[in-house]
Amino acid sequence: MKEINQQVFEGERALFKAHDLNIKNSTFQNGESPLKHSKNLNIEHNIFKWKYPLWYANDINVSQSTIKLEAHAGIWYTKNLKMDDTMIEATKTFRHISHAELSNITMSNAVETLWWCNDVKLDHITAKGDYFGKNCENTVVDHLKLSGNYAFDGSKNIEVHNSTFETHDAFWNCDNVTVYDSTLVGEYLAWNSKHIRFVNCWIESDQGLCYVDDLTLENCSLVNTDLAFEYCTDINADIITTIDSVKNPVNGVINAPAIGEVILDDPDIDKSAIKINVGRKTA
Repeated sequence: MKEINQQVFEGERALFKAHDLNIKNSTFQNGESPLKHSKNLNIEHNIFKWKYPLWYANDINVSQSTIKLEAHAGIWYTKNLKMDDTMIEATKTFRHISHAELSNITMSNAVETLWWCNDVKLDHITAKGDYFGKNCENTVVDHLKLSGNYAFDGSKNIEVHNSTFETHDAFWNCDNVTVYDSTLVGEYLAWNSKHIRFVNCWIESDQGLCYVDDLTLENCSLVNTDLAFEYCTDINADIITTIDSVKNPVNGVINAPAIGEVILDDPDIDKSAIKINVGRKTA
């Protein structure tokens, strides 16, 4: 593999169709799409200062690098990507990527980032920005710290571990999401979704968990949460804190130490189809 070291690249498509390169200590500036249609690259300690740095690329390793604010829409339509120990300041960085492993990355402006991506692993990611993870499929997340609204909207087959979400409208329009050992803070959690499961989670959500088909909560805290479970079906909720209020669940079982108020005011719901058990031990 040929090595490029301590170079400055300028101009559009500066290394168009580059392949089999080890690029170190270099800067890409003043020219878009510098590595378009590239393959088999090892990129280490590089700085990207202009837009569209890695489009339609394959077999790319990026480490200890920086993607500056002006390098927005940076990595699209790329396959087999590994990235670690990297700072990303730009928006819209990942779209239509597949088979990617991203670890130890800070995204300070992650607006509209990670859209329409498949087979992605996220490990120790810190991100701030709205609409993170839209329409993703087959994604495994571990130690994600996310601040920003509308996270993972429309996504499918998502598995989350040991993460913290400060976001309203998270996991809307989703199918098959499981969240383990995580903290979720924000209104209207998981509306209009199906096959949603939370395990050992701490949740605070005004009007959270409504309009969900097949909803499971195992050993979860539900704090400062009112009007929960409205029009949810196939509920299996095992809650270890007091729920402020529950409204119009359709069917299933809800267990909690206490519920401030149960509202059943829709005459079209069969009240015998929902079982609400109070008095279990608190956390």
